[in-house]
Amino acid sequence: MRALPRTLLFVFTNLICLGQNIVEIWGLKCKCDICKKTNYTCETTGYCFASTYFKNGVQQYDYRCLGPNLSLPHNNPIFCHSSNSFNATFAMKCCNKEDYCNIHLMPELTLRPQAAIKEPAYFTSLEIAAFIAIPTLILCIVAGAVYFVHTSYHRRDAAHRHLRHGDDALEAPEHPLLNKGVSLKHMIEMTTSGSGSGLPLLVQRSIARQIQLVEIIGQGRFGEVWRGRWRGENVAVKIFSSREERSWFREAEIYQTVMLRHDNILGFIAADNKDNGTWTQLWLITDYHEYGSLFDFLGRNTLDTNGMIHMACRLQLVLLIFIWISWEHKVNLQLPTEI
Repeated sequence: MRALPRTLLFVFTNLICLGQNIVEIWGLKCKCDICKKTNYTCETTGYCFASTYFKNGVQQYDYRCLGPNLSLPHNNPIFCHSSNSFNATFAMKCCNKEDYCNIHLMPELTLRPQAAIKEPAYFTSLEIAAFIAIPTLILCIVAGAVYFVHTSYHRRDAAHRHLRHGDDALEAPEHPLLNKGVSLKHMIEMTTSGSGSGLPLLVQRSIARQIQLVEIIGQGRFGEVWRGRWRGENVAVKIFSSREERSWFREAEIYQTVMLRHDNILGFIAADNKDNGTWTQLWLITDYHEYGSLFDFLGRNTLDTNGMIHMACRLQLVLLIFIWISWEHKVNLQLPTEI
């Protein structure tokens, strides 16, 4: 009875060895996804395997046979070991227990499908045209706005300088009217010969473009009075609007009466007109007196008895001059209190 278990163990061992030999002789049948001619079946004396990988973002599975030359070592082939790293892109499992055993194999990838390489995005022709046209349009709008603001500012600044300072910088002649060392008073005396009519007509018609207005010193019903600079000397500029042309003409005619020049009478220089860009200005240019009119001077200063007597004598002399001029040339002069 004791010999029976030993006999059964021997027979069982032989059957196992015989089965392995039969497999090696007849081969192992496996599922093959590319073997159409053999009904998707392949035979090998090695192993059946199933592998998986990503292709174009889609997970693919392959079922094949692993030949004996690749099934080394025989009990645990190297090719049947998959990487467990996170970035693995290929996984493989093997079996040799029975035919078609690889049908049930499901190798897994540690790489998630979201991490697979995606195809580059391509833009349509309309999108490319929009990407080019929109920035170009914005740039043109900004450039146009800057140019408009710049031009408007310079126009306004030029008009302001034209009104306030005249055209000295633009239209000053290369050869000035006054030679060096010749004052405005000397030039008036030389050109008028004591007639009192002011500068020659040619000089009068260009003097407004050579005067630089400095500050306003008075304002009335007919216009404004400015202190100006002409050839380095102060002059008084009375500016009439075009609506007061009759008043300007009458006053200019009075100033240009012959024999009106005198040291005690306001000296007349010229009468001219000037376009400031919006309306025409009518100018009367005379000598500039720092203390203003007699009325203004008496309002700001107090005179003693001797000063009053001295000024009365001067006023009497001025009145005699006006009476003589009125009788000689029959000029009707209105003598205001602010003479």
